[in-house]
Amino acid sequence: MSSIPQGLRVVRPAPVVEPAELLDQVAAFVSRFSVFPDEHCAPTLALWYAHTHAAPHFYTTPRLILDSAEPGSGKTRVLEVAQYLVRKPEMTISITTAAIFRMLTDGPVTLLFDEIDTIFSAKAGGNNEDLRGLLNSGYKRSATVSRCVGDASRMKVERFPVFAPVALAGIAGAMPATITTRAITIHMRRRAPHERAEPFRERKVETETAPLREQLAEWLDRVGADELAGAEPVMPDGVTDRAAEVWEPLVAIADVAGGHWPATARAAASHFVGQAVGTGISVGTRLLAGLRALFDRHGTDRMATTDIIGRLLDDEEASWPTSTAARWTLAASPAR
Repeated sequence: MSSIPQGLRVVRPAPVVEPAELLDQVAAFVSRFSVFPDEHCAPTLALWYAHTHAAPHFYTTPRLILDSAEPGSGKTRVLEVAQYLVRKPEMTISITTAAIFRMLTDGPVTLLFDEIDTIFSAKAGGNNEDLRGLLNSGYKRSATVSRCVGDASRMKVERFPVFAPVALAGIAGAMPATITTRAITIHMRRRAPHERAEPFRERKVETETAPLREQLAEWLDRVGADELAGAEPVMPDGVTDRAAEVWEPLVAIADVAGGHWPATARAAASHFVGQAVGTGISVGTRLLAGLRALFDRHGTDRMATTDIIGRLLDDEEASWPTSTAARWTLAASPAR
């Protein structure tokens, strides 16, 4: 019988966690710090965080949007936790497009943008085309953006790779449609007085997420080339075309994880794709987002109610229901 020399510390290997259980642990962890509007949010975040570790194996990397109709809805908190679970996080509020180009030359990072509405809103110019183009192009692995570099005498065209996972948090209604159609959007809300979330303590979160992040990276590196590259998961009814392209990486990971995750991922896909086409979003949330976008477009913080109603109803993309219009008209009438 062998003996261990005195004073020699034995390092035991970490217990092997099955992929489905690992994703369960990630979803449970993020739920400690946020109150989400529905049961699909935490599993979707777990899958999105996982996909950042396997992004090079996919043709697309879906944008993750965290928006809300009002401040204080927990968007930033989701990003704060995310930075300890994703691959090579770069969290920022303000960054130049040129700086992003330079970061991505060293390989894919995960870009976490907070307060993105301050960049794309009308008050900020509302038209940051360079950044919008980068976020759109970087959705696909083969994408590059060309720029002239060097001084006038030695100018040359350089192609920058821009493929990278991106999460964006901001007030609803500010982000361009070309980005939202490439995204999974979670509509955050303020938590109710009776709802509780665990306080965010950075050192504690960093310590507790380290094994989760390492296990995600190890698992997805191990299965990526063989089981994820070229995967063509079957999508649920109604998830087609661009929506299917957006969800493909997450559903592929869920299929490899097994357990309840294939069904959970497809239920989430159906839910969020349904929201994106107008089902499942409350009139109140749409109205608040529409009002903010309207005020931003006109550079004001006040407007007559009759003008608000008319301009909202003239917005063909919003497609406000007639019954809702009738209620607003009655509320705005002098008799009221």
